[in-house]
Order: sequence, then C-alpha cells, then structure tokens
Amino acid sequence: MLRTEPFVINMGPQHPSTHGVFRMVLTLDGEKVVDLVPVFGYLHRAFEKLGESCTYAQIIPYTDRMDYVASMSNNLGYVLAVEKLAGIPVPERAEYIRVIMAELTRLSNHLLAVGTFTSDCGCSGTPLLYMFREREKILDMFDMTCGARLTCNYMRIGGVSQDLPDEFMPALRRLLDEMPARIDEYDELLAENEILVARTRGTGTLSAELAIDAGISGPTLRGSGVKWDLRKNAPYSIYDRFDFDIPTGQQGDCYDRYRVRVEEMRQSVRILEQAVKDVPGGPFRTPMPTVFYPPVGEAYGYVESPKGELGYYLVSDGMPSPWRYKVRSPSFINLTALKDMIVGQKVADAVITLGSIDIVMGEVDR
Repeated sequence: MLRTEPFVINMGPQHPSTHGVFRMVLTLDGEKVVDLVPVFGYLHRAFEKLGESCTYAQIIPYTDRMDYVASMSNNLGYVLAVEKLAGIPVPERAEYIRVIMAELTRLSNHLLAVGTFTSDCGCSGTPLLYMFREREKILDMFDMTCGARLTCNYMRIGGVSQDLPDEFMPALRRLLDEMPARIDEYDELLAENEILVARTRGTGTLSAELAIDAGISGPTLRGSGVKWDLRKNAPYSIYDRFDFDIPTGQQGDCYDRYRVRVEEMRQSVRILEQAVKDVPGGPFRTPMPTVFYPPVGEAYGYVESPKGELGYYLVSDGMPSPWRYKVRSPSFINLTALKDMIVGQKVADAVITLGSIDIVMGEVDR
C-alpha cells in the first residue's frame, strides 16, 4: 500500500489567486488539504488607533481605504455612527442619494466579485470583461459626482459632500434600463456553465449552523440559506421604504454564494428604480462646523455592505476626536470559517473557496 507523508506549502502572500496580501499555510496529503492556518496582518496600519487622533470629520477618507472596492458603503456606516452619537439630522434628499450610492456600490462590488471568481474557477476572461463593461459605467458616475472612481470620500456627517450633477440621473436611468438584460446575459454565460458548475457544486460548503456560530454575514451567510440582511432585519437610513427580496442559497457551497451575488444585483436594480422615482429636492447636507464636540456617550452604526455587516463603534468623551474607535469588518469575520470550508478538499479547491468569500485585505487587516 502506497503511503504518503503530509507536507506543508505556503499559498501566498504573493500568490495571484489569493485576492490580496494573505497567506494560507496548507498541510497536504497528496492533493488533499488536511490542515490550514490563515496568516493575516501584512496590511495592518493601525487604522483604529489612527482614527482616535483625528477629528470625526477627518476619519471619513480613511474609511475609503478599508474596503476600497466599496468605499461609499464604508463612508455611510461611519457617518451613520457619528450621526447617532451626536443626534445629527439628515435631509431627505441626502438619504436618497446615500441609498443610491450604496446600491451602486453593491452592484460594482458584485460585478467585480463574480467576474474574478469565474476566473478563479478556470473560465475564460469573457465573463470578467462583460462585467467590467457595466462596472466602468458605475465608476464613471462616481467620478462625475465626487471626482473619484475608487476611494470616493463622498459621504459627510449630516449628508453628502455635494449634490448630484445634472448628468448623473440620465446616466443612472440608462444603466437601470440596461442592467436587467445584462444580468440575464451573465446567467446565459455562467448559470449552467459546465466548468463553473463542476468546480463549485459541493465545494467549500458552509453549513447554516456554523455560519451563524461564526458570526458570518453578507452573501456568504445568505449562501448558506440564512435569510438575514440588515436592510430588512434591522433597517437603517430609509431602507424600510423600499420593496426588495433577500436571495438565499440552499447548500452553502461556492455555487450558492455566486448565485446569491447575481440575484442581489437584480435586487439592487429594484431598489435603485424605486429611489430614482422618489428623490426629493431640498438640501443635500445639514450644516456642520469643521470641528464639533459630540456629547459624552457611545454609538454603533452599521450597514449591510456588499460583503456583510460593516459596523463602527464610537465612544465619545466630549472631545473633537473619538476616545475609542472600533470597526467590525465583515471580510475579517467571514474568513474565520475558511479552515472549516477547505479542509478535506483538494488544493485547487482552496483557491475558489477563498474567492467565493469575496474579501478585501485592506478591510481584514486595517
């Protein structure tokens, strides 16, 4: 009988398939993974401690640099926490603009996540290029609104930095007219693609029980069949005004996580179509001093970011900088179940399982 010796390999931190500066120390028996040790910290930059030396307004651009694929959502979660802490009202127009930007961010994020995931699975680059076609239009809208495509720095305490330009709404309506057919096109390419189905069905399975116990959130949680979305279950901003569904999977495998993201794109289009019809006029920001002194207390602000629950915890001692600043990043917490999802599978499956979680290491390490 042939016996093999387990051996250890390092996947990362430079491996192109690991979605950032992250290292997986894999113990293999042949091609089978028998143990995994995740290694974090390569991008750690004292994000939270740095925030405690900044004024509340100065922290906003730093939030862009966490999940730089979803900077609008990062901004939103933070300013919601400050507004809750200090009791700052937000004009109706600003609320609608924030929802529009957050859902465009979700579309942009999922287009990138699904496109790169299909490449991880061995599909041609065609799906990725198709999805970047629509993503470029969203980034162009961010650019025309705030002058940036990636690190947008658009949200402000009490509203947004500036009103929507005249060309924004026509561009958004054109995108909304196109997107349903484009998402159908992605499905034609991928939903029953032999390579994708063979690589992802039954791969990287995460049970609903383990997902809940580990604090998993976002599409990774919903892919395991748990119908939990903060926009529905704990509404913030004005999300309780919109009609949309929460897509879920059944088996909790890589395929289900991919499908949830595709269906979430359809729901984001539904929310955007409703928001566009109801955007009111009026001011886009509550006037705020450059430096302000919130009352002593604490607050937790959260959003359903494209990757899961993104939360900001602030403690004020009445000074212009937070006494304590802490971030709950979904990418970091979603990675805690990685070992359970990969051990027992082949080493080639480790790459697509990691890709199916959709992480950004700037948010993991902070």
